[in-house]
Order: sequence, then C-alpha cells, then structure tokens
Amino acid sequence: MRYHGMVIRPPSEAKNYILQVSYGCSHNKCTFCGTYLDKAFRPRNLAEILEDISLAKKEIPATCRVFLADGDALVLPTTRLIKILDELKLAFPQLERVGCYANARDILRKTPKDLKRLHEKGLKIIYIGLESGDDETLKFIEKGATAAEMVEAALKAKEAGILISLIGILGLGQQKKSAQHAIETGRVISEMNPDFFSMLTLMLVPGTKLHAQWEAGEFKLLSPKEMLAELRQVIENLNGLSNCIFRTNHASNYLPLRGTFPQDKEGLLAMLDAALKGGKNALRPEAWRGL
Repeated sequence: MRYHGMVIRPPSEAKNYILQVSYGCSHNKCTFCGTYLDKAFRPRNLAEILEDISLAKKEIPATCRVFLADGDALVLPTTRLIKILDELKLAFPQLERVGCYANARDILRKTPKDLKRLHEKGLKIIYIGLESGDDETLKFIEKGATAAEMVEAALKAKEAGILISLIGILGLGQQKKSAQHAIETGRVISEMNPDFFSMLTLMLVPGTKLHAQWEAGEFKLLSPKEMLAELRQVIENLNGLSNCIFRTNHASNYLPLRGTFPQDKEGLLAMLDAALKGGKNALRPEAWRGL
C-alpha cells in the first residue's frame, strides 16, 4: 500500500483499509481546510490502484471495510469506480462495505442509475461535508454548493440505497451569525434525515484563507462555551430524524457526545446544559484538541 501526501479519513473508518483512488480535492477552495494544500488534485493511475489492491490482498486478506481516499473519490467516472469496486470484491471475499467522501456536485453529476449501480457494487456509505446549512456561511467559506444542492444530493444518494453521514462544523458563523448558522444547520440536517451525523469544532489551520482572515482581524473565533451553545442550538433544531446516530467524538471537539435521534435529543440537551454550567473542567483541554 502506497500513499501520497496527507491522507485523512472519518473517525469511523480508522480501522479500515484506506485506498487512495485520487489525490487531493477537486474543489480545494474551502477557506477553513488545509488538508490538501500539499498536493494538486488528480485521479490516480488505475494500474497503480489495482497494484495496491493486490498488495493489500496479501497483507490484510480479511479486510471487511475499505475507504476510498482522497477528498472526493466520487468525482471519478462511474466506470472507473465500478472497476475498482469489482477488484476490491475479488480481493476481499469478506468485504462488507466501501465508503468515500463526496460533495454535492459529484453526487448531482451522477445519474440515479449510476448511484444505484455503485451501491450494488459495494459503495454503501458516503460522507458529506455539509459544514453549515446556512447559505451565507457556505458562501463565506467558499464551499461551492448551496444548502439546497446538498439536500438534493443527499436525498438522491439515499434513494439509491447509500447510507449518508453528514459532517458539520461549529464556529463557522462567528458570533454575529452563530444563531443563523446553528438554526439553518439543524433545519437542513432535518431535511436530509441522514443515517449518521457528526459535529466538529473549528480549528484554524495556518496556510488557509480563514486563518489569514483571523490574523487580519476579519474573523473571530468563538470561545469554547460559545461553541457548545451553538451545538445546543443545532440539536434543538433537529426534528423528524429517524434512527440517526450522532457523535462529537472527533478530536477537535471540547465535549464528546453520543446518542441517537430522536430518542436521545432531550438527554443530549441536558448534558450540554450541564457542561455549559460546569466551567472549563467539564471540557476537553485545549492542548488535547486536534484535527
């Protein structure tokens, strides 16, 4: 298995085989993200991908789950993805699911038939960086998609049978738009009705546009308690979810939470209220946070 540059994956994919099928991110303009500053986007050579699968077959033959990196594997043509999925199934007889990151643009480019075929071939889950449900915030961070487009994309993938895992980020709205960011994020997640939903807490990365805006005084970072208050407002505005698994187990968060919506909503709100009253000792120390 060979890797080029920084490789990331969702926390839930930590123990799974990571296969790079492309390098970088085809959008790579989000102002907060420094993940792929070290490499330009390009699809990986198919022959190399197949070689890596062959190597992995020898090293980890009992593989059950695979994550396709880098930032948006779904940008690749459907025919190429099917070839990769077929090879993975041949290499790993115990394979249960394949996952990848995807953005709204990639999903909307695929036909319903394409998505259904990919699901049948083993693509069982996609992770969408929603970041915010507020269009003003999305424009500010240069996400490249509107909230309505992301809702449409998520519902389209769900219709094909693919599980949806959404990722939101606390703090993107600053103080002046914190409530707007939180309320709209809760509303949009409710519309999507994902299978999984997680919130991260904003950390400024040197070299990114958002970090430069912060240094110039054009962006103000929320305090830890303000971040928790924003999370509370997101959860308060989640309605109509059906067996949605929720986590804040990412290293960036000040307070690890877990639960399932709708049944754990009130309990999560109560835990947040207790943390907001409990002072700094209730939160993860700043030195322990990471990306």
